Amino acid sequence: MQVFLVNPSNVSFGIAVITPRWMFVLAGATPAQFGTPVLVDETLERMDFSQIKPGDIVGVSVHTGNALRGYEVGRAARAAGATVVYGGIHATLFPEEAMKAGEGHAIVSGDGDLIWGQVIADAVAGNLKEFYNGGRVPGDAFVPARWDLLPQGKYMWASVQTVRGCPKHCSFCSVWRTDGQEPRMRNVDIVLQEIVELRRRGFRFLALADDNFYPVAVKDLEMAARRADKTHLHELEEMRAERFELMERLAKLPQDTVFFTQITMEAAEDPEFLDAMRKANIKGALVGVEAVTPAGLKDIYKDFNLHGEELAKRLRTFKEHGVHVLGSFIFGLPSDTAATFDATAALAESADITFAQFVMLTPFPGTIDFDKWEKSFKDGPPMFEGTPLTRHWLIPASRRPKYYMPHPNMTHEEVQSRTQGVWDRFYSLPVVWKRSRCVKNLKGRLAFVLISKLYRQMYANTGIASDSARASSAERWARLISKPTAKLFAGRPMPDLQVPGR
Repeated sequence: MQVFLVNPSNVSFGIAVITPRWMFVLAGATPAQFGTPVLVDETLERMDFSQIKPGDIVGVSVHTGNALRGYEVGRAARAAGATVVYGGIHATLFPEEAMKAGEGHAIVSGDGDLIWGQVIADAVAGNLKEFYNGGRVPGDAFVPARWDLLPQGKYMWASVQTVRGCPKHCSFCSVWRTDGQEPRMRNVDIVLQEIVELRRRGFRFLALADDNFYPVAVKDLEMAARRADKTHLHELEEMRAERFELMERLAKLPQDTVFFTQITMEAAEDPEFLDAMRKANIKGALVGVEAVTPAGLKDIYKDFNLHGEELAKRLRTFKEHGVHVLGSFIFGLPSDTAATFDATAALAESADITFAQFVMLTPFPGTIDFDKWEKSFKDGPPMFEGTPLTRHWLIPASRRPKYYMPHPNMTHEEVQSRTQGVWDRFYSLPVVWKRSRCVKNLKGRLAFVLISKLYRQMYANTGIASDSARASSAERWARLISKPTAKLFAGRPMPDLQVPGR
């Protein structure tokens, strides 16, 4: 019996930017008596189903974007005689769908860290249940990843998780519903051990793959301090102190180590935290800007963000403290007009953000936006090639709509073309070369240009373009660019590196 863990993907680039952490965590959660799992990441190469034999166990993790491919993998694995188990955020939200469309034998909802071993044991004993609930594992029980199973030279960045959950409640995001609003933080010593293991293996670029690296905002502390009962205040202060301890110890690692994470805009109000990030070599962060107008922010329940020049000033604050921003913007909000696209592009430029992503509003399951959209069809959702539009992920990717929500001011085609136009403007070669001045040496500037173009090819042209020729061309270019880019990001192994102390 062999255990397989499969990360499904519609497109394969040969080299990936960031490790799919879940695979290596579940490999670590696989009991030793069941052998070492075979890891298959389809963002690298497609699954070879001839490897699967009757009696094998195939675990497939699906999110909404890759669910259809995941179901194809599961059906093929079952046809080969394997026991198929689905997990991941999409299977958590739609367990019956994964069971039916993916022909699964079992579904795991929630975190897989602690339940996965039981699932395998039950399958081997012939006692497999249809549904398992992994729940929300506390931070001190997160399973370390099996980085010894990493294929050589296939990933530019490794990933380490320090906290799960986010206290916010943005309408377009499902994290706070699935992972919870109570941050679950890992022990600092364990986080450092995992980071050092990766640095020993030659990874000097690491993503802190957290739902929100900044779980305690200054305003949270101020609100808790006004309460008569100071219990919550002390909990927040302890959480904040652990964040600073983590960053203080990250700062003791080799100075060529680079971290990237995800935080909310509120961190710009906390210069002490930003300075600690800079000292810890957390050189970049994805910041959810989403909208640049007051109406747009209200649309997505994110009116705690600023807008206009105040927003640009706030974004510049990150860079002034040494933290580069990957700004995330959403197009297609109800209040958007044709002028919104130019205003967003101009804001991204004036705010001097280093990278940006421009996505079209998509109703993802588990979000408030999805709930509202699904309920808006009084007579049932329209059908698209025999599939309800509210199950858009079941439509083949090549024919899947790129935009779903009816817009009061623009057609779907206009939203799509204007979104692509902003990508083209922000990632034009002269503009990218100008932005690359944030890097000090020529090798670094070259890496900056290549990763910028690769990012655009992977996430804009393959994700937005409805023209199949443009999407295919983008995939070829991504494959071509990824190899030299990976070499520029590689670091030398440091086998003797020790875990920094307090």
